[in-house]
Amino acid sequence: MSKFMLGTHPFLLGFDQLERLVERTAKTGNEGYPPYNIEKSTPNSYRITLAVAGFGEDDLSITIEDSQLVVKGRHSADTSERVFLHRGIAARQFQRTFVLADGVEVGSAIMENGLLHIDLNRASPETIVKTIKITKRTIR
Repeated sequence: MSKFMLGTHPFLLGFDQLERLVERTAKTGNEGYPPYNIEKSTPNSYRITLAVAGFGEDDLSITIEDSQLVVKGRHSADTSERVFLHRGIAARQFQRTFVLADGVEVGSAIMENGLLHIDLNRASPETIVKTIKITKRTIR
């Protein structure tokens, strides 16, 4: 059985970028840490909320790489001599990736009560109507 390729279907011309996007999304890890929510705030805005208990603002980085929102968490070295009787708060580093559609921009990032909120905004697309002139070709 052959793999279905978007670019090979006669009605889907120029969708190879979409195919690469689907493949890239499938490759991003589906690990469960840290847990997150994605909510639609308005028709053109979204909010990603990650549960990052135990991380400070200096332990987190948010970047955009090749149309992907990348959130990384890395704990700074704990130099104290604390002895844990039980350690239930995860202290491991993580990387969480979200693929952004064209026109989606990161608005702001807010840390609140152990939750990292990242607001995304999508510009309303303008309707563009373009008329193509038909020329008459004479046969010689």
